[in-house]
Amino acid sequence: MKDLEKLYNMLEKEQKELQKFYDVLKPVSLFDTKTQELEALLEDFLEFVSLAKNSETLLAAINRIVNLREDTLLNLIRNYSEEKQIEIKERAYVWVSRFYTARFERMLGKIEKEGMLTPFYQELLWGAHRVGEVFSSWQSSWMAQIVYGVNRELFRLFNGDEEKIFEMLQRKGLLDKGHAGEPGDRSYSVLRLKENGEFERLSYAQAFEEETKEAAARIEELVGRLALLEDEYKNEWIEYLIRIKEALLERDPDRLIGMWARVDESWMRIKSPIQIGHPLEYYEDHYRKAVALEWDVRVANPNYRANKRAKYVKSAFKSIYQDLDVEDESVYRATLSNIDRTQIYVGRPFSFYGSEFNGLFSAQVVPNDEVVSRRMGKKIFAYADMVYQTQKAKPFMKIHSIVYGKELVKKFKEVFKRPDIWHEVYDITTIGHEFGHILWMDEESETLMNKRGQFKNLEEFKATVGGLVSYFMFEDERLWEYVLEDIVTRAVSLIGWMEVEEVQPYYVEGLLHLVGLFDSGVLEFKDNLKVNINKQNYDKLKNWYLDIYRDIAAHYLKKEDSRLFLDRYLTKEKNILPKDIQTRSFVDYYYELYKKIGTQMEREME
Repeated sequence: MKDLEKLYNMLEKEQKELQKFYDVLKPVSLFDTKTQELEALLEDFLEFVSLAKNSETLLAAINRIVNLREDTLLNLIRNYSEEKQIEIKERAYVWVSRFYTARFERMLGKIEKEGMLTPFYQELLWGAHRVGEVFSSWQSSWMAQIVYGVNRELFRLFNGDEEKIFEMLQRKGLLDKGHAGEPGDRSYSVLRLKENGEFERLSYAQAFEEETKEAAARIEELVGRLALLEDEYKNEWIEYLIRIKEALLERDPDRLIGMWARVDESWMRIKSPIQIGHPLEYYEDHYRKAVALEWDVRVANPNYRANKRAKYVKSAFKSIYQDLDVEDESVYRATLSNIDRTQIYVGRPFSFYGSEFNGLFSAQVVPNDEVVSRRMGKKIFAYADMVYQTQKAKPFMKIHSIVYGKELVKKFKEVFKRPDIWHEVYDITTIGHEFGHILWMDEESETLMNKRGQFKNLEEFKATVGGLVSYFMFEDERLWEYVLEDIVTRAVSLIGWMEVEEVQPYYVEGLLHLVGLFDSGVLEFKDNLKVNINKQNYDKLKNWYLDIYRDIAAHYLKKEDSRLFLDRYLTKEKNILPKDIQTRSFVDYYYELYKKIGTQMEREME
C-alpha cells in the first residue's frame, strides 16, 4: 500500500509526542516551551473536571489522557459520592474525546497535504472519522442509559445478587436471541423499565434513534464517496459499511445478533493493512453484555514478520486434548480451524472514538460470534509498539518500591533496555493470550458457561494461561526469567482494579495468577512481600499452570458453568477475593496500600 511505512512512522512520532506529557512531572527549565504548553493542557483538564493541581492529580490526568486509563483518577476520587464520581468521569471523557478528535483531524490534514495513501484510503479515513464523531457523542447517553441507568436499577432491585439478576433476565427472555433462537452471548439492545414495572428490550435504533440515524447517514455518505474511487478491496469495504448501517438501523431486537454477524462476515473478507473496528467487545455491561460503542482505525506495521506463536499454540492444544479424558469433536475441529484461519495484524491505532476513549486494547481477537468464526476464522490485532512505548515511559511508583523494594523495581525495568526480548515476551503473554481465547470453544460454549454471568471472569485467565502453556511446551531458556517477572508484576498490579466493574475479568484473572504464584513459592507474604525468582520456583509454577490448564480445558469441553470453576479458588464478599489465606492477606494488604499511595510517584528513583 502506498506510503504505509510513512504513515506508520508518523504514528510512532505522534505517540512520542504524547509521551512528553510525562516530562511535566520532571524538573525542567522554565524556558522549556513545549513542556509549559503540555502543563497548560493538564491544568485545563484538571480545571474542567474540578480537581486541584498537585503531583497526584497531574499523574492521574496524564494517565487519563496518554494511556486512556481511568484507574489512577478513580483512586483519587474514591471517597467522593457515586454521583460526583460519575460526573468527574463523564467530564474527563468529554475533555479527552475533544483532545483526540482535534489530534486526529490534524493527522488527517497532514495525510491529505502530503498526498499520503491513495485517494480511496484518504476518503476512508476521513469518513471513518466523521462516523466516529457520532459514536463519541453517543457514548455519554449509552453509559447513562445502561451502566449508570438500568444496571444500577437492577442492582438495587435485587440487592446486588447477580445470580438473581441473571436468572430473571433469562426467565423473562430479556437477552437478545442468538442464531438458533437461544439466549445470545451478547446484546445490541437496551433494557427499559416500563410504567407497569416490567422491563422491555429496545434495539439501539429505538433507544438511541437520533444517534443511529446520524451514524447511518454518515456511513451512507462515505459509501457514496468510495463508490467513485478504486481499491483492491473496494467492494468488500462498501459491503461492510452498508451492513453496519443496516445493523445500526435494525429495530427488531431478535434480529440484531444475526445482523451484526453479517457485519462480521463482511469484515473478515477485508484483509488490507488498514482496518476499521466496529462494535465488538462488551465488558462495560456486566449483566446483558450490551456491545460497547467501539469505532476505530487500525494500521498494520508494514515491517512485521509473522512468528511461530500460532504453530506453538496449535501443537500445545492438540497435545493437551489428547491427554484429557473428555472429548468434544465440535470444539476440537472449531479450535483447529480458527487457529489455521486467523489473520494477524500487529500495528498501531490511527484513530479511535466512543468507548475507546475509556481505554484501548493492547491486543484483541475477534469476532466474538463463534458461528461466524466457524466459517471465516478470526482476526488478532496487537498494539505491541504502542504498549512498549507506553510502559517504558511510565514513572516509578511509590507503591512498587514499598511492595517490591527499589532494587527489584529497577530490575523489572531492565527489560525495556532489551526491546527484542520485550517483544518476545509480549508475543508469549499478549498475542499468546489472544490465541488462547480461540481454544476450547465452539458456538455454544459461552452461552452454556455463562448461566450465572461469570464466563468472562474465567475466560481471561484461560486465555493468558493458554498462551503461557504454548511457551512452556516449547520453551526458550533465554526468556523464562522475563516471562516470570511479567506474570508477577501484572498479577500484582491488577489488584488495583478490585472495585472497577468494567475490568472485573482482568482483576479476577490477576487473583488466579496470584494463587499460583503463592502456591509455587514465587511469592511469599507475612508482613511484607518476598519475591523468589529462581528456576526451581519457576518450574513449580510452570507445573501449576499445566495442571490448572488441563482442569480448565476439561471444564470447557464439558461446557459447565464458569462459576463452578471459579468457586474452587475465589469467594464473593463485598468484592471477589481469593480463598487461599496467604494470597488473601497479600491482596488485602496491597489494596489498602493502593488506596493510600497508589497515585504517588517515587521521586528518588527518577
